[in-house]
Amino acid sequence: MLLTLQVTAVFLVALTMGLALAHALEFPGKLRLDERTYLAVQTIYYPGFTIGGIGEPLAIVATLILTIAMRNDGAMFWWTLAAFVAVLATHVVFWLVTQPTNRYWLRKQQMGRAGTKFFAADAARLEADTEKRDWKRMRDQWEYSHVARAVLSAIALLALIIAVAA
Repeated sequence: MLLTLQVTAVFLVALTMGLALAHALEFPGKLRLDERTYLAVQTIYYPGFTIGGIGEPLAIVATLILTIAMRNDGAMFWWTLAAFVAVLATHVVFWLVTQPTNRYWLRKQQMGRAGTKFFAADAARLEADTEKRDWKRMRDQWEYSHVARAVLSAIALLALIIAVAA
């Protein structure tokens, strides 16, 4: 049972890191795009990354359960706890930094019911704020949030691998 939980947690944290790392690796190339091209390219991510993103809250749950299961295992517990804190921080960055920009980018996009709920925002307020928003600042906020998420999720994955291998 413990081995199944460890493998599941490693897989889910690796999925979380993979998605964030993919965005972070695109950052240098996306800096070369003009506003129109950047905004056109930005919307291609949401269908696939939203599906993959389901793994992120599951990674939090799996690492929390694993942390509890390893509470009496000394150093393995601390590595697992570090992984849990890092994957939780990855998720916090998403909701506080990435998601507000997602809502801004998608304010005019037609989406299905699930996408509309997930990316729901006050469209009238976003439109009113459009004049105040600098697209480069929004781009940088989104892109750097993914760099931070990639670093945090890499820390989570490495800590979890150390805990499982110990």
